[in-house]
Amino acid sequence: MYDYLVVGSGLFGSVFAHEAKKRGKSVLVLEKRNHIGGNIYTYKEDGINIHKYGAHIFHTSIKEVWDYMNQFVSFNNYINSPIANYKGEIYNMPFNMNTFSRMWNISTPEEAKEIIDEQKKEISGNIENLEDQAISLVGRDIYEKLVKGYTEKQWGRDCTELPSSIIKRLPVRFTYDNNYFNDFYQGIPIGGYTQIIEKLLEGIEVKLEVDFNKDQEKWRAQAERIVYTGCLDEYFHYSLGPLQYRSEKFELERVETENYQGVAVVNYTDRETPWTRIIEHKHFEKDQSPVTWISREYPVDYKETGEPYYPINDKTNTELYQKYKELALKDEKLILGGRLAQYAYFDMDKTVLAALELVKTEF
Repeated sequence: MYDYLVVGSGLFGSVFAHEAKKRGKSVLVLEKRNHIGGNIYTYKEDGINIHKYGAHIFHTSIKEVWDYMNQFVSFNNYINSPIANYKGEIYNMPFNMNTFSRMWNISTPEEAKEIIDEQKKEISGNIENLEDQAISLVGRDIYEKLVKGYTEKQWGRDCTELPSSIIKRLPVRFTYDNNYFNDFYQGIPIGGYTQIIEKLLEGIEVKLEVDFNKDQEKWRAQAERIVYTGCLDEYFHYSLGPLQYRSEKFELERVETENYQGVAVVNYTDRETPWTRIIEHKHFEKDQSPVTWISREYPVDYKETGEPYYPINDKTNTELYQKYKELALKDEKLILGGRLAQYAYFDMDKTVLAALELVKTEF
């Protein structure tokens, strides 16, 4: 019998498995996919590391997490500076003085503040939906060109039908700074993400293409404790009903050109373009090659792919998740971890931190 059965070989499960093994515990990892690494899985084509499940840029202000990750890999100095393409008009992200200068032909923070403050006055009553919330934060112009279409594609609904809580804040900078993240540490692992998971799982038994939920009793009987990182509703065989997610479809293409778009990430912010963004993978690590690889990302309904990415944290789903969580608390063998089991979106650093916190409570 194993001390721990870890369901899922993503970042949370792999960090926990690694730390448990270090403490002399026996661990078995089950992975439903045909590869380890969850959504941070990368692989090489033409010397370029492909981010199979979309862009993953490591960023954190938590020194403990940064130091932990640097045990396994060296990071480059990549700074995330995405571009927004609105019907051929190019804007810098996040919203900063470069964005405002391009949009309004101005040059000073004072001019930008004046325009935004004037436009924000449009929303004077109660905030009823996401559209009201966005305009109250950044004004009509930025909302129409850089928020509305992208958000409606992402969630598959009009902004007037989406809750304001989705956009609690929109970063606005009155400086000429295109660095998307405010975190102190940032970069891409040199050589891709998969190597991190390989090192974390070194010496640990891993079974690929095994669906734990199809034979739960068999696998439960093999371990004292279960660290589960999958969908919680699936664990309970949807007995209370399914939780809702948005999903992504990735269309990968090899392009016979050295440089397709000049930057790693371009967001397409109009509603008419069917994809939300195009990733050009070589720019993450400044790879040199005569060809390039791009991925178009299409937000789709979860049922279309069967791959859950973004929880729909509205009132109905949140209440349903809490009911599942109450069931989970009655299962003494079960430990929940990661974004699917906790029905929440986590950045990578918070995922690592949560796994390390679990280690502290378990051992």
